Amino acid sequence: MHRFALRILASSLIFGLISACQPADESGIQKKLDQYASFTLTTDLAQLTQQEQDMIPILIEAAQQMDPIFWQQAYGNHDSLLASIDDPATRQYVEINFGPWDRLDADAPFIEGVGPKPAGANLYPADITKQEFNASLDAPEATVSQLRSLYTLVRRASDGSLTPVPYHEAFAEHVAVASERLAAAAELAEDPGLKRYLELRSEALLTDEYRDSDLAWMDMKDNTIDVVIGPIETYEDALFGYKAAYEAYILIKDQEWSDRLSRFASLLPDLQRGLPVNDAYKRETPGTDSDLNAYDVVYYAGDANAGSKTIAINLPNDETVQLEKGTRRLQLKNAMRAKFDKIMVPLADVLIAEDQRQHVKFDAFFSNTMFHEVAHGLGIKNTVNERGTVREAMQEHASPIEEGKADILGLYMVTELFEQGEFAEGEVMDNYVTFLAGIFRSIRFGASSAHGRANMVRFNYFQEQGAFTRDEETGTYSVDLEAMQRAMGSLSRLILTLQGDGDYEGAGALLQEKGVVGPELQADLDRLAEADIPVDIIFEQGMSVLGG
Repeated sequence: MHRFALRILASSLIFGLISACQPADESGIQKKLDQYASFTLTTDLAQLTQQEQDMIPILIEAAQQMDPIFWQQAYGNHDSLLASIDDPATRQYVEINFGPWDRLDADAPFIEGVGPKPAGANLYPADITKQEFNASLDAPEATVSQLRSLYTLVRRASDGSLTPVPYHEAFAEHVAVASERLAAAAELAEDPGLKRYLELRSEALLTDEYRDSDLAWMDMKDNTIDVVIGPIETYEDALFGYKAAYEAYILIKDQEWSDRLSRFASLLPDLQRGLPVNDAYKRETPGTDSDLNAYDVVYYAGDANAGSKTIAINLPNDETVQLEKGTRRLQLKNAMRAKFDKIMVPLADVLIAEDQRQHVKFDAFFSNTMFHEVAHGLGIKNTVNERGTVREAMQEHASPIEEGKADILGLYMVTELFEQGEFAEGEVMDNYVTFLAGIFRSIRFGASSAHGRANMVRFNYFQEQGAFTRDEETGTYSVDLEAMQRAMGSLSRLILTLQGDGDYEGAGALLQEKGVVGPELQADLDRLAEADIPVDIIFEQGMSVLGG
């Protein structure tokens, strides 16, 4: 069977009953829409040269190609689904979620007649089981490598067996346009590092060979415009965590804030050595070429724009590149400010004890988020017992466990830097109270989000360790600083050990036991909904809001 036919077959298997679907209750859909606050993505383009300004619409055109690709990965035929829906609000909610499953409600279907979301989304056949996939790994080594590749779809051949389809073939039409647009932008690029990255990324979209462009991206230092584009994160693959989803960000560097952050990258090796875990689990040395920068984001596309929105980036994910070069941490300052103002502040007024609310501050939110991303580079990338990379050993548990690690080690790093006198402003209590408020914010993303599950685990662990108390009369929470610091240390050790051992069963048990929302917490979260506090944001974006 031709690969084109295989792709069509995959869509019909999962989504052949679209015509029978009916929208859910319209008032219920409106409540779902109200979970999102609108925010306009803009920046001061006057800081750019004329050639840089001319690049922006070209880069947006490249980024826009990630949307139809991610639709295919997450669901299937976008046009057929929307054509089956008459209600405008339901259509809008489908667009926000890239499908009929609610990303803020554990991927529950919100359209009648649509069944549960397949764990592997549309990255695998809908009827695949883990047992069948694992059995297929008895194939020749080259086929196994392709089946497990970040950059292939898994489809059925005419005899029912599993076969890989490379992304650049499956999505040839869209990657061709994106590649051409990146090449056109490269011709305008004045910064040599950006020019080389765009040229290599343009080629990579056509070959699925991304390492050279990842290395070139790490080498960029003086560029004002930045671009993240291609198949990157594996959150959409809840079956194994093997498959990367397409996304894009178009970014403009905030030089003033970036200068404030630059000194922290050099501290990573010392912070790694000080991790509260046995030496075997911190034996790797983080790359020293890492950097920290702040940006205004002007465009999101694909996976990045589905459901809850990313406010910081830590890339590349390639473990080889990370060990050689480190990673780059990009703080999306304007999107971060939107979430702080529209969500964190009103949330704290409901759930944080009145005498601690003054500690919920944007600078603390920014540094907690930043060091979350930095902390992805700490710990260990390869298991200590020859089980391969942590990502391979953990399979579908890799993302929530890694996000949990980054959260808790980010707080550890902030604490260490305060003790070392690296932070001249604020106090450590600001970061701890803001961290607690951030747990409530992220739990609302739901169990389908790796970040949401990580925060559920941490809330329950912290509660058991007495890291915070809850006032029964007011229903508000207070941080116990010393107890929270002890809980931070013990949870850090637990997660780092699970990762280093490649303990798939242990990670699954932790997520199953503690990755849940209890009745009392759910009642408190319901109070946030009753107070009309949004869960996340949606964007007005593109050249129309940038003055183009």
